[in-house]
Amino acid sequence: MKIRRVIAATVLTLAAASGMAAGEAPAPLYRDPVTDGAADPCLVFNREAGEWWMLYTQRRANTESADVAYCYGNPIAIASSDDGGVTWVYRGKLDLDFEPGHNTFWAPDVVWHDGKYHLFVSYIRGVRNHWGGKATMMHYTSPDLWNWTFEGPCELPKEDVIDATLIRKPDGEWRMWYKWDSKSLYADSPDLHSWHGTDKAAVSDKPHEGAKAFRFKDRYWFIVDEWAGMGVYSSDDLDNWVRQTDLILDTPSTRPDDAPSGSHGDVVVCGDRAYIFYFTHPGRRFHTRDTHDANGNIPYEMRRSSIQVAELDVTPDGRLVTLDRNQPVDINLPSKIQ
Repeated sequence: MKIRRVIAATVLTLAAASGMAAGEAPAPLYRDPVTDGAADPCLVFNREAGEWWMLYTQRRANTESADVAYCYGNPIAIASSDDGGVTWVYRGKLDLDFEPGHNTFWAPDVVWHDGKYHLFVSYIRGVRNHWGGKATMMHYTSPDLWNWTFEGPCELPKEDVIDATLIRKPDGEWRMWYKWDSKSLYADSPDLHSWHGTDKAAVSDKPHEGAKAFRFKDRYWFIVDEWAGMGVYSSDDLDNWVRQTDLILDTPSTRPDDAPSGSHGDVVVCGDRAYIFYFTHPGRRFHTRDTHDANGNIPYEMRRSSIQVAELDVTPDGRLVTLDRNQPVDINLPSKIQ
């Protein structure tokens, strides 16, 4: 208990020294100190440690290589926070290898079910210089978020899929949405092992990736990365989705590294408050706009990425919005979770 009080006092002291209020999230919230390529964040509460952990795609942004090779050959890394999400420290990377070689893992999503953590992550064999390769949705389980057992590939209605997002339905089954051909399809499961569904798209009106489903203020929400901000859909039943007219995170803020737009994020709902964690390419004018040097490499300032956080709310007319991102974000993730 004495150690915990000392840590809390230290956090308060550091906040005062930096000009930040206690609970005020820095901008950027997090930069990977090893590769500087944190992307696709997924937040999960570590029940044993009593901390929030961020699993993310650890892009190799500080590696000089051709074209988009820095987006391949990456593991899933972890950062942790013991002060409610204000400060994050790099903890390492997961050992998910199930076959030999230098392989690629993208976009984790984690849920807690039946006394275990279940990780769903996209896997591509090997490393490539250019976009390509067949992706498979892989399933792992763990008692502690560190030691993972490979459960095998998910048998879904479609192959070559990425970007899982899961939610438990009112009937007790789990629903997974995933990207196939720039659309979001879904399948259901009673146990996260066997899946049933069709190849019907849940959302397909605009190309996208990196979907996130969640419930907030008595509605289901589905946000998708459209590479220039995030599209927003809402639903009463998880089957029929209505798109709102405006995007979120489509314009830069004045906070450091919070530009040009927000990409592939996660949402943590804390009662009547919700936070969206997303990544940016702060060295770019547009998210998908990069250049190549004489060697065919994308410059470092356009490779690196940062994690940011913003608070969400629902307007009286039912639109999901972010609060003023030019202002500091007050964050206080719960220290206990059911």
